[in-house]
Amino acid sequence: MAGHEAILFANEAFYRAFADRDIDAMDAVWAGADNVTCIHPGWGLLEGRDQVMQSWLAILSNENAPNITCHGAQAFVHGDVAYVVCYEKIDDTVLIVTNVFVQEGRRWRMLHHQSGPTSDAPPDDDESPQGPLN
Repeated sequence: MAGHEAILFANEAFYRAFADRDIDAMDAVWAGADNVTCIHPGWGLLEGRDQVMQSWLAILSNENAPNITCHGAQAFVHGDVAYVVCYEKIDDTVLIVTNVFVQEGRRWRMLHHQSGPTSDAPPDDDESPQGPLN
């Protein structure tokens, strides 16, 4: 799998890990380097793999964590770096997202995730192929 399809597949793996509350799968999605970053909605910048993965452990182990659906994912590839812009719907709230990936060997792995509020409406498309995230 190459190009845009591979990036979208990696993006879906991220949302599947979130939906399944699977910290091992989430760990596998993220790049192995320590220079990863993450900005959750309303949070400050998280820097470094340890800090980012601790945040995901807290989120995924929280039984009250919201259900999220991914919409309108678009992939952009620039050599060994790529990013996906998409929307997350959490109940009636819409967030706009940028997920940045780097190629590690033959796999695309997440380098940065950022989501925050937007006044845009997600496109009228079906939910991500894995269905509702819950």
